[in-house]
Amino acid sequence: MPQTLAPPEPTPTRATAPGTAPDPELRALAEAHGLTVSGIRPSLPEYTRQLWHRRHFITSFASAKLTAMYTTAKLGQFWQVLTPLLNAVVYYLIFGVLINTKKGVPDYIPFLVTGVFVFTFLQNSVMTGTRAISGNLGLVRALHFPRACLPISFCLAQLQQLLYSMGVLCVILLCFGQTPTWSWLLVFPALTLQFIFNTGLAMVMARLGAKTPDLAQLMPFIMRTWMYASGVMFSISVILKGKNLPQIVVILLNGNPAAVYIDLMRFALIDSFTHKQLPPHVWAFAAGWALLAGVAGFVYFWKAEERYGRG
Repeated sequence: MPQTLAPPEPTPTRATAPGTAPDPELRALAEAHGLTVSGIRPSLPEYTRQLWHRRHFITSFASAKLTAMYTTAKLGQFWQVLTPLLNAVVYYLIFGVLINTKKGVPDYIPFLVTGVFVFTFLQNSVMTGTRAISGNLGLVRALHFPRACLPISFCLAQLQQLLYSMGVLCVILLCFGQTPTWSWLLVFPALTLQFIFNTGLAMVMARLGAKTPDLAQLMPFIMRTWMYASGVMFSISVILKGKNLPQIVVILLNGNPAAVYIDLMRFALIDSFTHKQLPPHVWAFAAGWALLAGVAGFVYFWKAEERYGRG
């Protein structure tokens, strides 16, 4: 009986053999058409370039999120201004009247409202940044884009909301005797530095929140504690006056980034808040915090780029 020979198995080539480099011709063809390995993390310069190319998506997504935030409310976008105003009223009644933190603080209402608006900008940026990845898993898993677009767009939405509130803040300042001066222009560099700081911190929280979604439930307590230590309802310089506190406590209170940005805004907008009430080297602190949070937060977020939305 004749024996049937099985066809010889194909010899593995560099293109098919596991564990070997891809065929140079295939690699060249992929590079010629801009193809890359799916899910790989790009280099930091390339990642930055991709973000810049999607700047229109970031701004449009921020505007869309801001518009959708109050679509079910009858007052709509008015809540963007009404919410921090109501918080300021509550803080005034409790801290200003009952606890009497307004003692020794001239122009207390402009002082308080400015602090509430600026800290609300920080608080909302961090809170929305914490949920930037974990709250948008459908979008992350369905589309390919730099994931940093999400925390950046959320912080940009909060900046837009603050700018709306600044119009109301200007009216309050005028009603309580504050007049526009050249110092009001300092609002722009102060807000720019705070936006960079907020965005960097939001990126850190976005990565942590993507791995531990329960962190979003803890953040309100952390932010509330931070607010009480940032001089929103009281003047840090008045509290420190005549107190023999340890030097480390004084440094922590004066170097607190939230307090730094709040003080800069008060110095820019309120006549009675002079440079004597500012901590030493306040602009250096503001720039340093912005640079540290912005760069470190961006790099920290980028290092986990390929892991977002998986698992």
